[in-house]
Amino acid sequence: MQGSARGILSRVTQTSDERLFSEEAFYLQEFRGRTLAIAIPDQAAAKHPEIAAVVSRLAANGSRTILFLGPSVHAARLGWPCVPVEVPRFSGRIWRTLREHATVCVPAEADLPSTVLQVSARLGLFKVVLLARVAGLRDEASGEKRSFVHVSELTALRAGTAPDDPLQPLLQQVEGLIVAGVPNVNICTVEGLGDELFTYSGSGTLFTRDRYIKVRRFGIEDFDAADHLIARGASEGYLAPRTDEQVDSLLADGFGAFVGNVHLAGIGALRVTEGSDAGEVASLYTLTRFAGGGIGRNLVAFAVRRARDQALRYVYACTTFERVGVFFEKQGFRRVEHDEVPPEKWQGYDVERRTRVRCYRFDL
Repeated sequence: MQGSARGILSRVTQTSDERLFSEEAFYLQEFRGRTLAIAIPDQAAAKHPEIAAVVSRLAANGSRTILFLGPSVHAARLGWPCVPVEVPRFSGRIWRTLREHATVCVPAEADLPSTVLQVSARLGLFKVVLLARVAGLRDEASGEKRSFVHVSELTALRAGTAPDDPLQPLLQQVEGLIVAGVPNVNICTVEGLGDELFTYSGSGTLFTRDRYIKVRRFGIEDFDAADHLIARGASEGYLAPRTDEQVDSLLADGFGAFVGNVHLAGIGALRVTEGSDAGEVASLYTLTRFAGGGIGRNLVAFAVRRARDQALRYVYACTTFERVGVFFEKQGFRRVEHDEVPPEKWQGYDVERRTRVRCYRFDL
């Protein structure tokens, strides 16, 4: 087993038949068939090649993009059709234009934030990206980028930001959009737009409206995304490479942590050998972007609840990493000897590796 609030555990040699995957494909699947918006504040940003590249990728993916344009942006020079807010039957015009072109510009006559808020709320957009000169938020203590923020933190963040800080109006805009019903809002630079939308770590900050984490069993619609994370975990050395049969078994027993009910942020499984009264908490892996957000803790709690529902006597976890053991101890597990977990665990197990494995148990 392997488990950590950040990732999982066993360092392994990559195999030649390891499944191919890409971070971009992971997110394109998430965006397919949906409409998202990008707010472009000035003409210089509008001409940045990264915007055209992202819009092209989204269109080829079957996604639709609304480009909100600041008052200084010359919409006619961008090459995409425009629908002004004041046209009759605006929502219908947007929809029909997107069906034909996949991308549409909405110019702001005076105030870009007001236009973004008004139209996003009216259309019920699921994601809005605000391009800015700052690449999102940074932690005051460490200086590290904050990739993920829940709406419950916004009030405190605004209170702790100086009135003349360039983040202050951005945070106000984010809060307005989320209150208006937009589930996900991103802040990033124009140069980092592709990384923010299509990579696991992102380049800016993602703000979400819904609860931090919702953990549930996988449905078939989640299998593709989960398969990407399994491959990602193996490529990083946190998960052992798996055959197709092993992946199928993991998907059948697995569950995921979803942020904003949209982003699959982590995976896990509860493995129970037939006839056993114990379950192994296994295959925990979380994306770096959501590290520290309680993903690992919630995945373990979900596994424990499932074990109780199955009337198991205890759950256990095994790892070669000390820091992962510390993580499990924080979840109420205690360290035990190898013979205090089911003997089936050790059938065919690598002898040398077993000497380094630490076992942790939680009695139900």
